[in-house]
Amino acid sequence: MPAKQNSCYRNSSVQAALLPLYPHRFLPQQTLFYLRIFLATLTLLVSTVSLFAQDADQDAAYKKVIHDRVAKFVDPLNISDVANYNSVMEIISQRYYTINTLSEKSKTVIAAIKSQNLSTEEKDALIKKEDDARMVSLKKGHDEFITALQKKLSGEQVDKIKDGMTYSVLHVTYDAYVDMIPRLTSEQKDKIYTWLVEARELAMDGESSDKKHQIFGKYKGRINNYLAAQGYNVRDEEHAWQQRIKDRKEMAKQTETK
Repeated sequence: MPAKQNSCYRNSSVQAALLPLYPHRFLPQQTLFYLRIFLATLTLLVSTVSLFAQDADQDAAYKKVIHDRVAKFVDPLNISDVANYNSVMEIISQRYYTINTLSEKSKTVIAAIKSQNLSTEEKDALIKKEDDARMVSLKKGHDEFITALQKKLSGEQVDKIKDGMTYSVLHVTYDAYVDMIPRLTSEQKDKIYTWLVEARELAMDGESSDKKHQIFGKYKGRINNYLAAQGYNVRDEEHAWQQRIKDRKEMAKQTETK
């Protein structure tokens, strides 16, 4: 008879520890089935946790960007009370965050609508419904936002916050019209200013710089139509204005060299 081979492992526990390396040789089929399910679930769980961690990092980075942006127009207000300053910063930062969240959610819904097997008319109707719902949420949040600011700041400070959120386009545009057409009457100036204030309120809820400028652009078109109806040739006025600006710069340059 051949000699009985001795295992190189004296302790049977060592042999047992090797079993998981080749489970198909030792485990019943049913156990292997549940093991595969467990491993697949574990892999999915790890991937999900990783995605959540990634989203959390991106969320934290976005909030920091918002905080830094808001500080640029809140700091000049010189709010001496630290608690009040922090509260105002939080109110405005949260508003930015809410606007972005509503925008991203709406984009997702609209993308899902466009992917459905529907007629163009049906898609347009659903997209309009989604956009209307977003605007209702924005309007409600806007009113609550202004009310919250008014409890913390003066009317003048609230206006400065509005200007900060819209890059002071209201004042830049108004000053440009007044400089472009010096003959504007008080009534015409008031009309232009009122429309630009209205544009600022809407632009505050724009989810991006492009969207904010787009809203002001729409109102500038309305103003130009109004001025045309008042007898002004806006194109000619702008051309003459640009020439005056050029002349001013040239004159300033000559003064500096003297």
